[in-house]
Amino acid sequence: MSKEALRKLVEERWTALAAEEVSGERRLRISELSASGGGEPLALAADHEGHRHLLVPIDPHRKVRRGTDGPVLRLYKRALEDDETYQTYADLACLHSDFADLFAELCVDVLSAAAALPHNPVKALYQVLDRWKALFRIQGAPLGPEQLAGLFGELSVLHRLLGLDSSAHRLWRGPEGYRHDFTAGTIAVEVKAATVDEGRRPRIHGLDQLEAPEGGTLCLAWFRLQRATGNNAGTSVVDLVKQASRLCDDEAALLDLLAAVGYRSQDSEFYRDARFTVGEERWYRVGPSFPRLTGQALTEAGVAVSVLDVEYTIDLSGETPAPLPSGQVPQLIERMIRESA
Repeated sequence: MSKEALRKLVEERWTALAAEEVSGERRLRISELSASGGGEPLALAADHEGHRHLLVPIDPHRKVRRGTDGPVLRLYKRALEDDETYQTYADLACLHSDFADLFAELCVDVLSAAAALPHNPVKALYQVLDRWKALFRIQGAPLGPEQLAGLFGELSVLHRLLGLDSSAHRLWRGPEGYRHDFTAGTIAVEVKAATVDEGRRPRIHGLDQLEAPEGGTLCLAWFRLQRATGNNAGTSVVDLVKQASRLCDDEAALLDLLAAVGYRSQDSEFYRDARFTVGEERWYRVGPSFPRLTGQALTEAGVAVSVLDVEYTIDLSGETPAPLPSGQVPQLIERMIRESA
């Protein structure tokens, strides 16, 4: 169906819904749209105040993106049921009638995109919201070599999490300023990557970066990256971003996280030649014998913690501390997914 036909259909359905009798404050008047490609149908709706809604079906266990809760647009999870059916939706509502025409255009874009993703329409919703938001994004400086290496390491971990759960981007907390790069329940992971040829000497930022969650477990993932040469050698950060976008159910949220660390898709041409191979990967459990400097340790030693902006380097070049056996890393990733549910 063309966009013009969709636009006409959307307006006709909302006009018909507005003419129906309002039955209660918490009830919606709903008009289902034809499903395409075997997916669940999307729907248009109107509430008791006349606000327009677009309902995008989602799995009951899936979370809905946060951050779209302004005076005009609101996105939240809503469950609807009648005598025969129960369905969970991502409910995008327009709360101001002055923006009804723009909201209709937005919904037409979502419906067009959802036709290409019939089994994952909420991803289409997020993609469209992201395109509209992109109009207001501000260009920043490209990432430097060390920043690219660090992002490569974090995306390598994120990719494994997304392979088990398409919503696992929510566990990537480092871009939001959290002290650990990834956290889920009682488990946290700090990622360090470097392009050095010898030694393992990660730089630690702050007295709390190597403090485990309260009553939980902290692991440090160390990646030694090697610069790859040749057009088909190694993997670039751009490649990892594309892979993560395909796996992620909320591409827009992923792009926001990437923007928070300084990566923007419009800069991808700067990064295509920066390709890496992983020369070494080690995961460590950060326990009592792990080399670290923390506020908790200083307090326990009777030292007043009044020093700010602490940075230091730890040396993991020797045989101790010993890394986790390789078979325990997938188990750790699986535990993080279970604890995030």
